[in-house]
Amino acid sequence: MSIPQSGGGPIEHHDQLAGFMESGCKPKEDWRIGTEHEKFGYCTDTLKPLPFEGPRSIEAILGSLRDRHGWSELREGGKLTGLEKGMCNISLEPGGALELAGAPLETIHETCDEVNQHLSEVKDVCESLGAGFIGLGAAPHWLHEDMPLMPKGRYKLMDAYMGRVGTMGRTMMRRTCTVQVNLDFATEADMVQKMRVAIALQPVATALFASSPFFEGKLNGHKSWRSRVWRDLDPARTGMVPFVFDEDFGFERWVQYALDVPMYFVYRDGKYIDALGMSFRDFMAGKLPALPGETPTLSDWADHMTTAFPEARVKKFIEMRGADGGPWRRLCALPAFWVGLMYDQTALDAAWDLVKGLDAETREGLRVAASVDGLQGEANGIKMQDLAREAVAISRAGLVSRARPGAGGLIPDETHFLNELEASLESGQTLADELIAHYHNDWDGDVTRVFEAYSY
Repeated sequence: MSIPQSGGGPIEHHDQLAGFMESGCKPKEDWRIGTEHEKFGYCTDTLKPLPFEGPRSIEAILGSLRDRHGWSELREGGKLTGLEKGMCNISLEPGGALELAGAPLETIHETCDEVNQHLSEVKDVCESLGAGFIGLGAAPHWLHEDMPLMPKGRYKLMDAYMGRVGTMGRTMMRRTCTVQVNLDFATEADMVQKMRVAIALQPVATALFASSPFFEGKLNGHKSWRSRVWRDLDPARTGMVPFVFDEDFGFERWVQYALDVPMYFVYRDGKYIDALGMSFRDFMAGKLPALPGETPTLSDWADHMTTAFPEARVKKFIEMRGADGGPWRRLCALPAFWVGLMYDQTALDAAWDLVKGLDAETREGLRVAASVDGLQGEANGIKMQDLAREAVAISRAGLVSRARPGAGGLIPDETHFLNELEASLESGQTLADELIAHYHNDWDGDVTRVFEAYSY
């Protein structure tokens, strides 16, 4: 989840809302890659989730990372709830999952180095605490009551609201994890093309990275239970945002969408003020019940934009949000997939040609099919594995064209980061299929075996 935004002055006219996003436009040479990934922490002897406080806890891990690896602490309400180092930060998901929000980097090689460094540091501090971390799309056997809510004002408000909309908001908050990548755009037209490709191909990412066939100790009938959870969370702020494909789509159209997303909070003087279900349109007019007579700042707008949760999201960059969390070897594959599609114009054009004929019904059908059947999914005659194979091939071509070398020039480009995905396409089996096979065979129906086999 996002941390509070800062640095924005008063909003004096409506055009500043779209201007906020437009200010993210960058020339191609300045495009960067920002990768975020979440992971569940647990006690290695009991396999229970880590509490927030205590000798073996989330707080202890944050403190050890601070003391042993040079991170600076972030506190809320006097409690240690995050860390920062350079342009990276470590934050807590509502149920205690640890998230690394990486620095904006130039290549996937750098992204992978960042991921490796972070996970090595986490493993180092965990060994002395009897703790471990695992990357999966959903907690395999924990119950809602097992999961502590982290002491952050934003989460307290969200938890209350999630109990009133949809049916799975609290499940999302406590028991799901994702990996996502944040990418830049050059112009409004570039943003539009990238967003259309991003939304249309999120089901492919969901299928390729599906890793959550377990929930509450048993098979759940889905390859990506995390994706299933997101389909019944809060329709006012989630989903496949079909208006992205309308002719008038652009920054202003996204503004209109975001203005209609009900508010969660306003952040003032280190505290979250309850604005649950209120309207940012009213806030713009000085009529917000939570802060009567006060008008918003650009920081308020930036905060509010982080409370819309569609499958891809525009801020000053585009966030790809459709993938389950996963093991070490897959955390660099997700940014590689999207960078190959998005950061080479020929590849981006080819990706748009691949999906521009899909209608809203088919896109939504593919989203559901990815959740249930992964690469075996199908919607309106479109087979997921065929679509994924073409998308990954386009991504590979894009990475070849980028020709960003690694290892001091010994590796000519970033294509090897797609190897895991290409292996899945060759076999037709994702990590979820692998986990299901273990469950039926060598694990004898015991989902807790996943911790020994797949932890970082």
